[in-house]
Amino acid sequence: MTGSLLLQSLVLGVLLGGLYALLAAGLTLYFGVMRVVMIAHSAFLILAAYLAWYFSQQTGLDPLLSLVFTVPLFFGVGVVMQRLLISRLRPATLTMMSVLLTFSVALVIEGTLGFLFGGTHRRIQLPYAGTSFEIFGANIALVKLIAFGLAAIALAGLYVLLKFTPLGQALRATIQHPEAAQLVGINTDRVAGYGFGLGLATAAIGGTALALDSTIYPSLHWHWIGPLMAIIVVGGLGSIPGAAIAAMALGLGQSLLQIPLGTTWAQTFFYLALFATLMLHPQGFFGDRLAQRF
Repeated sequence: MTGSLLLQSLVLGVLLGGLYALLAAGLTLYFGVMRVVMIAHSAFLILAAYLAWYFSQQTGLDPLLSLVFTVPLFFGVGVVMQRLLISRLRPATLTMMSVLLTFSVALVIEGTLGFLFGGTHRRIQLPYAGTSFEIFGANIALVKLIAFGLAAIALAGLYVLLKFTPLGQALRATIQHPEAAQLVGINTDRVAGYGFGLGLATAAIGGTALALDSTIYPSLHWHWIGPLMAIIVVGGLGSIPGAAIAAMALGLGQSLLQIPLGTTWAQTFFYLALFATLMLHPQGFFGDRLAQRF
């Protein structure tokens, strides 16, 4: 392996890890606030990607401008979904039943996309798709930098919201101890709805970033749900900083393994990390300490 190839793999791994962190942030919010396993999260990612593609096709504008509409739309859908569907599940079986419920939602989204757009693979034609920069011999595509920048801005905004706003404090209190949050006057049901909305809002941003450099089709969400679940388990369920660190580490590992093993086998790194976590440290390698600080 040459030095330039290693450098390119490291840079691409960091860029990929940033995108993974954004895609997994919503899953962490769902579980942290409500103990909900949101199987449909990756389906909403692909829905957002399709909306970005359709927006670009119809208007000829940059797909990033579609975020003006999709972010508030997905936030509203998340709040409604939590209040009309998730909140009706029995607390004793919430985690298990949420898997079945959100699995059915994912199938509905996939079927609707297939009915409206067919199974044809779609890709957004960007005027800057072929633009790249050379850094110390490593070629970095502009679209990957844009996706990483979008992920960094979204995660920074989510951090500020959770750390320095009343809503964020209520969300963190609900994540850490729902009963204690209720005792100090926090309406945890309303906060859960907002948390669900924020999770889907991150899906809108993540799906748009994904569409910049990926071919999309209705069933693509099944490709993403496994790696994203592995990230939140390795990072620690309910810990957003833990998920971000795990996403970066797994993204780097996948990028480095693609050189000797190829893309398909490198993907197994996520599942090996998942198995190792469940056997050695089931609560996650980063979640315990970081959750307390966050």
